Parts: sequence; C-alpha cells; structure tokens
Amino acid sequence: MNLQKSETSLPQEKETKVVIIEDYKLTRVGLRYALNQIKNINVVAEAESAEEGLEVIKKEQPDVVLMDLGLPNMNGLEATIKVKEASPKTNVVILTSHDREEEVLASFGSGANAYCLKDIEPGALSDVIKSAAKGACWIDPTVASMALKLFPRPENVEFLSKGTNSDPKGHLTEREQEVLRLLVMGRSNTEIAKELIVSVHTAKAHVCSILQKLCVDDRVQAAVKAIKEGLVKA
Repeated sequence: MNLQKSETSLPQEKETKVVIIEDYKLTRVGLRYALNQIKNINVVAEAESAEEGLEVIKKEQPDVVLMDLGLPNMNGLEATIKVKEASPKTNVVILTSHDREEEVLASFGSGANAYCLKDIEPGALSDVIKSAAKGACWIDPTVASMALKLFPRPENVEFLSKGTNSDPKGHLTEREQEVLRLLVMGRSNTEIAKELIVSVHTAKAHVCSILQKLCVDDRVQAAVKAIKEGLVKA
C-alpha cells in the first residue's frame, strides 16, 4: 500500500477576494492587472467613488478592500468606517500617496488594517492583502518611525509574555533585536541575511525565535507589536 500523500491532499491557500476603490482609472486598471497576476488573489470589482464602492461591497462581500484616501465626495476615511459597518468581515487596506501622521492615525482609528504607500511593490502589496484578509495589521515601513511617535511606549509598562509579566525586549538577544529592526523595515529573510552577513537559514531561525518570544503568529504581527510597544528605535 502506498502511504505517500498526493499533492492534491495538501491544504490549498484560500482565494482572497479584493475590491479596489480608487478614483483614477489608470491606477485602478494597473492595480487590477498587477494583483490578478498573483496566485490566490482575485480582484472581483473596482469602483471610482466610495458610494459606488459601498454598493459593490454589499454585493460581493470581499475579504479585503483596497482603499484610496483622496476620493471625491466621501473620502477614504469616511468610506472605511462605512465599509466596517456594512460588512464587518471585510478588512480595509489603505493605499495612498499621503504620509502625514494625522492620516496614518485616522486610518487605523477608522478601522483600517493596513496603511500602504503607493510606491509599494505588487508582490509586497499582495502579502499585505493576504495578511489583512486574516485580520493582521501592517504599517508601511516608510511611515514606521512616524508610527513609533503615534504609539509611544509608556514608562514602567508591564507586558504579558508566556503567562508572566515581563518586557519582551528583555527576552530578545542583541542579534534578535537587530533582526526585529530589519523586520519592521519590511526586509525579507534573504535581505536580513545579506545585511547581517548570515545564512538565510539563520535569519529564518532568528525570525521564528522572535515570533515565539513576542507571542505572535507572523512577521506582520511582530512588526506591529514592535512599533506599538516601542521595541525598536525610530
């Protein structure tokens, strides 16, 4: 009897349904084309205004909405609030050229899961979208230092880690703190390995150790926790 598992028995990654709300047609078309080249991402619809987008969302019930901030009439912040009211299971990724701190803060306050600048690479954007579909948060590394100012770490704060009150940074080795800093900057394992002059296997091992020590599920959550709790320097 052949006990070897067939490839078809392996778990398949769930398709992520995306709706794009962007008032510039050329940008919408480019985003749709780029994202539909990515495996397991399906742009099911696009809209040029928040009002049109809300109607589409009610119909399509997407996993993620890719939202521009500078929309006519109803802006992206107002639209994000209405998206979360109309479709609570739909998560919002802000995609904008704006990097002002008040807009970063307002976006997360409105219920967005991620804040990306429009110069992000399509592959990186697809990773953010897939993470946001699972409920994870992400902040563009370009505005990470700004986020550190928006979420200052209180003095004498106690952190819950592995069931005990402790400072998670104190459990990270000096090298792991270096890796965490690069992780917050959006570096891949390969880029971390190159910068620290170690093997990719070693870089991956450091990342896994960091995830375990910070009690998070993935590198996106680790970066967000590091930013919010001041575990890395701006």
